[in-house]
Amino acid sequence: MAAGGAPGEGWAGYDGGVALGISPAAQKWLPRTQDGVWLLLFSALAWVSPTRGTAELEVLAMLAVMEVAAPRVGALTTRRGNLAVIGLKLVLGFLLIGVTGGIASSYYLILLLPVVSAATTLGAAGTAIVSLTACAAYLAFVPVAYSLGYILEGIYLRDLSLRVIFLPVVAYLTYGLAEANRQEALRAQATAAELAEANRRLLEAEAGMRRSERLAALGQMTAGLAHELRNPLGTMKASAEILLQRIAPGEEIQREMAGYISSEVDRTNSLVTRFLEFARPLQIRKSAVDINGLLDQAVQHLVRQLPDSAVAIHKNYDPALPLVQGDAELLERVFFNLILNAVQASPGEGSVTLKTRHAGGAVEVAILDRGDGIRREDLEQIFNPFYTTKSSGVGLGLAISAKIVDEHGGKIRVESEQGRGATFAVSIPA
Repeated sequence: MAAGGAPGEGWAGYDGGVALGISPAAQKWLPRTQDGVWLLLFSALAWVSPTRGTAELEVLAMLAVMEVAAPRVGALTTRRGNLAVIGLKLVLGFLLIGVTGGIASSYYLILLLPVVSAATTLGAAGTAIVSLTACAAYLAFVPVAYSLGYILEGIYLRDLSLRVIFLPVVAYLTYGLAEANRQEALRAQATAAELAEANRRLLEAEAGMRRSERLAALGQMTAGLAHELRNPLGTMKASAEILLQRIAPGEEIQREMAGYISSEVDRTNSLVTRFLEFARPLQIRKSAVDINGLLDQAVQHLVRQLPDSAVAIHKNYDPALPLVQGDAELLERVFFNLILNAVQASPGEGSVTLKTRHAGGAVEVAILDRGDGIRREDLEQIFNPFYTTKSSGVGLGLAISAKIVDEHGGKIRVESEQGRGATFAVSIPA
């Protein structure tokens, strides 16, 4: 009955419009069950009317058209449009009563249309105003009745009082029911939002668990493989050094080949060391740590390692950042790896931004670059060990960083859009 209802309200059973290829804009003009009820009501009113005057039938027709068409017109479903529809229903109801006998008209119940519409779409104040306006509109015919010689007393006066009281009572009861439905809908929406958030957290937890399981399996395999490689590497290193000592002067090619063997063994041994670091349990030595200071140390370390880099590093630190309990050396390593990745992903004279803030009982560090970003299919894999998109490297940097952050009870996440850079965010309990 409410003119301000949603256009799609009451369209259950018309999903067939989609199956028939009817556009959503056209579907709202499909006939509904309630349209038939409205047309039946106003047709019956016109049929039982004793006078069937032209003005009476015209007003009934306008009311019927309004009830059927108003919910389908977008401009009339807004708040202003709804107020306009309610006002027009009041005017048409007043006119219908006026042309059918005034205070003695049997159409006094037509004023329920604007009253119920207000109760279901407006607040308490709007409902009260519309109800009082409807009562005033009906009582406006009392002076007209007296001027025409009608005497309103006794049973007629009591009947008039009941008619006037009936409107605000219906308004109050309808508003109470509509408000209860609105509150129930809000609670359902809040519950749905909570369930969606819980589902998101569950998916994150499942992803973290799967990653932990993969890390554990790969760690065990890596530890065993690294230990098995250490012995032959040591033998190769010693043999290369003895070979270098016994090469006769002037045999530069042999000396160069032996040097290659020694340097490659050193590189492989360094790689095995990184494997072992990833595989063995971390020894966390916690103390009070200043995250802003660790970021500065990581930047200084990076400048020493890449003195020729033209990438600018901007700092946006929270000066009131609280201390965290953590291993300063390991956390600095995490930040160094992330900043290094951001610098390497940035164009020649690009920039990297470091941000810190205190939020939700945790210290958050965000490292933003303006490079090419990360492909969507790579986002799920970048924290997995041995996964890398670089031409060099073994893909352990982010895996080890994620392991360190996990050991501190924190989280590391990445957001990226191809062509617009990436943001790595580290959150550690404060």
